[in-house]
Amino acid sequence: MSQHIEITRQGPVQILRFNRPEKKNAITGAMYQMLTEALKSGDASPDIAAHVFLGSGGSFCAGNDIGDFLAAAQKGSGGPVLDFIALLPKMQKPMIAGVSGLAIGIGVTLLFHCDLVYATPDATFTTPFLNLGLLPEAGSSLLGPRLMGPQRAFEMLVLGETFIAERARQAGLVNDIVAADGLEAKVISIAERLATKPPEALALSRRLLKGDVAEVSKRVGEEAALFAQRLSTPEAREAFQAFLEKRPPDFAKLPAKS
Repeated sequence: MSQHIEITRQGPVQILRFNRPEKKNAITGAMYQMLTEALKSGDASPDIAAHVFLGSGGSFCAGNDIGDFLAAAQKGSGGPVLDFIALLPKMQKPMIAGVSGLAIGIGVTLLFHCDLVYATPDATFTTPFLNLGLLPEAGSSLLGPRLMGPQRAFEMLVLGETFIAERARQAGLVNDIVAADGLEAKVISIAERLATKPPEALALSRRLLKGDVAEVSKRVGEEAALFAQRLSTPEAREAFQAFLEKRPPDFAKLPAKS
C-alpha cells in the first residue's frame, strides 16, 4: 500500500502525495497509517519545516475508500482514521495543501487544519456526510463555522452543497486559485518561504493563530463518538446500501422512531 501515499522531500519541505489516481485518491486504512506516521516523524524532525499535501491524476482526494471504510466499521475498528484526524489539530509545523479536481469528505475537512490552501480553477469541494446518514468529522463542525461563517459552513457540511474553487475562495477555505500547471510549484515555493522564517517565532505565531488545541481535539472526539454511533443506525445502513446499489436512498421507508 506504500505506493498509494508518496512521501518525498524537497529540502526542508515534506511532500505527502495522495497517489491512488485509479480510485481518485480515496483513502484506505493503510494510507491513513502512512500519513499519520509521516506527519509525526516530520513534525519531530529538525530537518522538516513544513508539510505539503498534493493529489495526483487530476484529483486531490475523494474521501474514504467506501469498501475499506465499511469493512473497518463492521469490525468496530476506526483506528487508523481516528489516529489521523486526532493528530491534525496537534500538528506544530505548517501544513499547506494544493487542491486540483475533486476534494470530498476528509479531502475537504483536512483543509480546515491547513494553514494555507491553494486550488486549481477546476477544484470542487464536497462533504456528503449527511447524505450517508453521518455527521461532519475531523473537527469541521467547529472549524467550518469559524472559517466560513455559520451559514456557509451549514451549506457545505449539512446541505452538502458542492463549492467550486471561486466559491471556496470567497468562503475563506482557499487562499488563491492557481493554474493547474503551476499549482505544485506555487505550493512548494510557499512552503519553502515558510522554511526561511525563524522556527520558534513561526511555531509561536501559528499556535496563537490556531487557538486552543484542546478545544478542537475535544470536538474531534465528540464528532468521532457520534459518527461511530451513526454507522449502526437504519439511516446510515440505507444510505450506504443505496450508494453501493447506485440508487437514491429512501429514508421514508424506515420504521418511525418511537
